[in-house]
Amino acid sequence: MKLYNTLTKQLETFTPNEKNTVRMYTCGPTVYHYAHIGNLRTYIFEDILEKGLEYLGYNVLRVMNVTDVGHLTNDSDTGEDKMQKSAIREQKSVYEIADFYENAFFLDCNKLNIRKPNVVERATKHIDTYILMIKKLLDEGYAYQSNGNIYFDVSKANNYYQLSGKNPKDLFVGVRETVEEDKNKRNPYDFGLWFTVSKFSNQEMKWDSPWGVGYPGWHIECSGISYKFLGEYLDIHCGGVDNIFPHHTNEIAQSEAFLGHKWCNYWIHGEHLNDSQGKMSKSKGEFLTISLLEEKGYNPLAYRFFCLNSHYRNQLVFSYESLNSAQNAYNKLKNKIKKLDRTPNLHDKKIDYYKDKFKTAIENDLNTSLMITIIYDILKDSELTDFTKLYLIADFDKVLSLGLIEEDKTVDEEIELMIMNKIKERDLAKKEKNYEKADQIRNELFARGIKIIDGKEKTTYEII
Repeated sequence: MKLYNTLTKQLETFTPNEKNTVRMYTCGPTVYHYAHIGNLRTYIFEDILEKGLEYLGYNVLRVMNVTDVGHLTNDSDTGEDKMQKSAIREQKSVYEIADFYENAFFLDCNKLNIRKPNVVERATKHIDTYILMIKKLLDEGYAYQSNGNIYFDVSKANNYYQLSGKNPKDLFVGVRETVEEDKNKRNPYDFGLWFTVSKFSNQEMKWDSPWGVGYPGWHIECSGISYKFLGEYLDIHCGGVDNIFPHHTNEIAQSEAFLGHKWCNYWIHGEHLNDSQGKMSKSKGEFLTISLLEEKGYNPLAYRFFCLNSHYRNQLVFSYESLNSAQNAYNKLKNKIKKLDRTPNLHDKKIDYYKDKFKTAIENDLNTSLMITIIYDILKDSELTDFTKLYLIADFDKVLSLGLIEEDKTVDEEIELMIMNKIKERDLAKKEKNYEKADQIRNELFARGIKIIDGKEKTTYEII
């Protein structure tokens, strides 16, 4: 398998540390708001990578963090406390904010057929691991204490600029907008490991440490969680290209200083989803979420189809026109598959031929557009029986996860009764103007994969 390695800037043959086992870490969401579709493009590519590796016969152990410490916005304790800002806006605690938006994130993932990783860990659960690592970095001279805060000394790191391709001049204050002056540092490009002296004096999230009450730096959480659940050697680390610097660069510096050897062999990054104004973000233009696309009549899997028709390392420009085209193509493809005769008649003459082609597409740095082309080739192949076509498409959809084979979404009588009772309870709550309870029931059903549809005559539902 060939993968583009950001560390070496070239396609490389993938060889894991342990035969047939892949230890993979992917940076997770910061749960202060809904994920936008640009964020979710990264998780789609990581999902394809995980499932593609499994299709090739690897056992994948994937770990992902959930960042619930929202004030960690850059290298020097600056910016805004996003968790606290959301808590004030929504009149909730930061922990309630984290719970709500973590659940919302995984609901979006479920709609996009993105599988939940084997291990998902919140940053705030592993303070002891970060403290252990920071102690060792201090003891061995890689870190220093200044005015109550602990910083990593970048001058002590080996090949600090290898991943990003940057140089020291790029890191000075004023050169990069995310670098602001922190007078506690020896060098302007050192980064925080632990803060006890902070402008965030009233935040809820603080912990005891050998250096006083405070909180961990932005980068240490991923190094700590990876070390705790994947050990000293990591095969693949993924994320969006905006994580390359400083986050992944600093992860390498602190992890290799702590471990005393090379940490991760392959760094795989997905490109941005852009809109007409450039990189998509939560702070400008229309906030594009999966729920918003649904409200506008789009199937979330049509968005996944849209993403997979482009290579994960290519920038992709979003427009409703392009999404319309993707949804039309997706619906036509589904309809062609739906019309296939399901009479059992498996003809194995060309099964291995198509499976080899599909594996080659995976091995070619996750060529998802070629994977989809192979689906069309199968549908056009007159030598294949319809049942053989269905067999192959179902097999390949284990990786693509586009829901290409129609699923039975009927429910049994017991579940049907539960749903109808919940709908009656919700209708009564609305009649009594108890809208908070009505929303709670709707959200509860939605979390179980049941979407409430309010009509003029009556309330119905659909399985999502």
